[in-house]
Amino acid sequence: MPKAVFYQSIGPELARCDIDVDGAALTRRDAVTTPGANVQYVWPHPSKKFLYVVSSDGGPGTIPGTKHVATAFRIDPASGALTPHGQSLTLQSRPIHISVDGAGEYALIAYNDPSSVTVHRINKDGTLGGLVNQPVKPDVGIYAHQIRTTPSNRTAILVTRGNNAAGGKPEDPGALKVFGFKDGVLSKLASIAPGNGLGFGPRHPRGEHLQGPGNRGRDAAGLLRGSARGSPDRCRSLRGRPRHNQPGPRRSRIVRRTPLRGGATPPARRAARRPPRLRR
Repeated sequence: MPKAVFYQSIGPELARCDIDVDGAALTRRDAVTTPGANVQYVWPHPSKKFLYVVSSDGGPGTIPGTKHVATAFRIDPASGALTPHGQSLTLQSRPIHISVDGAGEYALIAYNDPSSVTVHRINKDGTLGGLVNQPVKPDVGIYAHQIRTTPSNRTAILVTRGNNAAGGKPEDPGALKVFGFKDGVLSKLASIAPGNGLGFGPRHPRGEHLQGPGNRGRDAAGLLRGSARGSPDRCRSLRGRPRHNQPGPRRSRIVRRTPLRGGATPPARRAARRPPRLRR
């Protein structure tokens, strides 16, 4: 089994730390430098043998940057040390998210300015390969934020952020953009934008639906898992409940308790009426 380590990024540096569980401590060991300046996001290969990093010298707001790169690293199973693996890819603009599909065959990258997504092949040896051509330009909203495939690997979901109305310009709502996913090609299935649009959210523990907290306020929506093709059954608004449902910097997950019916003992009923529990 590969050794469990902790990777930390500051600027262009990606450091490896050993984990002392009993002592609740991290010990820094070594670091690698990414070619695109500041690390933006990292994602492991399903095999845990490789780590994929997107980096850029751009930044938030009006800092477009001039160097945007995706890099593969090989992970040493004994120590977790990183070694550059294959050639880096030059990207079109500042990437803000990368993920790998469940089969470990494609890297999906999201960009916010301009809003876009690209899919790149992952070669058999784990190196990054060529760009997958998209016959139809994907609907990526106005601010692509994160993209992931579902457990079936037949659907990809892109979370797009929105903008407030300002200066006479109407609001740009965020949305969940749901795509069919086959051979690296994205095909539109649905665009879901209840209320004021969505931020981003985790999967349901049993994979039944996704939870997407709103960009602001106390809004949320649940995307229920649909048919074999991956299309959603429906999107349910959870506006206004619970009060502490606002997403924080730690991206908390809300666990809702379902009231028990028939045959439940009084203690079980009391437990079912407890307020939602915030799990970190």
